[in-house]
Amino acid sequence: MEEEQQPGRRTLLGAAVLGAAGAGAMALGTGTAHAAGDEAASAGRSRDRHGGGELPFPAVIAHRGTSGYRPEHTLGSYQLAIDMGADVIEQDLVPTKDGHLVCRHENDITATTDVADHPEFASRKATKTVDGAKLTGWFTEDFTLRELKTLRAKERIPAQRQHNTLYNGRWEVPTFEEVLDWAEEQGRRRGRRVWLHVETKHPTYFAKLGLALEKPLAKLLRRYGRHKAHSPNFVQSFEPSSIAKLGKLVDCPGVVLLGALTTRPWDFVESGDPRTVADLVKPEGLQWIAEFAQGIGPTLELVIPRNTDGTLGEPTTLVRDAHARKLLLHPYTVRNENTFLPVDFRRGQDPNDYGDAFGLFKRYFATGIDGLFSDNCDTALLAAEEFRGRG
Repeated sequence: MEEEQQPGRRTLLGAAVLGAAGAGAMALGTGTAHAAGDEAASAGRSRDRHGGGELPFPAVIAHRGTSGYRPEHTLGSYQLAIDMGADVIEQDLVPTKDGHLVCRHENDITATTDVADHPEFASRKATKTVDGAKLTGWFTEDFTLRELKTLRAKERIPAQRQHNTLYNGRWEVPTFEEVLDWAEEQGRRRGRRVWLHVETKHPTYFAKLGLALEKPLAKLLRRYGRHKAHSPNFVQSFEPSSIAKLGKLVDCPGVVLLGALTTRPWDFVESGDPRTVADLVKPEGLQWIAEFAQGIGPTLELVIPRNTDGTLGEPTTLVRDAHARKLLLHPYTVRNENTFLPVDFRRGQDPNDYGDAFGLFKRYFATGIDGLFSDNCDTALLAAEEFRGRG
């Protein structure tokens, strides 16, 4: 059931996901950002065209849940995100050996679970090449769901987020089906459906293993009635072909994630497509994406690059160019800690202390983006509220 639109809220599409990749904007071009009101009007027309239900503008997406406060991709992280008021909550999906979809940012679970403490799984340690990167560790595709459920999640970057280690071992690795059940229950309690951002991780790699992600994901979305154009979720991927495949299986909006300018989507590498992200963010590349997707999820530096000294530069034309092709934007990811911020937004000498995240949100919201991913959605929500109040 669709909600009635309330004052101060607009329908919204768009997306994005983890980490910041690469800098530089020479291939994009830079220029003064449009006035926020002009961008909002343009985005509003795009949202009206594509539907997608009701979300505030700009939307706050909880990156892997509240990964600034709880171990990522756990029900505890998702629960805190919705309790804080996040507009959308992200899940990254990888498969188990027996074909279940589970929520992990990577199939390498060495850093995010206690698998290394389980002697019964010592022999599962392996070295693999995933999307061109050689990795040694433990991988979800080598575990059945029953085996994976004996593990417990832990903080991925304990040196930066020591407080999060307090919650090590409290939660299992959730299946996506468990997350859907959780979202349905939370929706009933709150009287509104819970929005999700759902990413297929390494789809070409898994397809080669006979563990393709798209059909199992589409099956679950259909089972829960989340496959329609106005369903409260997005599907997203760094591989455009995965979004094109999903577009033939479900009608919910698809989003193409974009990394650094010089990178190539892995499905392009496999197929011999020479294009890079720098090609995809040109007007002709965005027009191509618009043929099968409704949004893009660019890394932050594609919207506002950093200068060579690490300070924040000037906005590129990407927001204007994407909106002109009715594509929505949810860049990724703002984090509060100094170590993740541009040099001119850091405060104090400790890289793990909080810097001026509010100032950074202000700069990005002013470009007219449709939303933003954050590890600290409470900070993001306050910044978004302040931004809307000035509109």
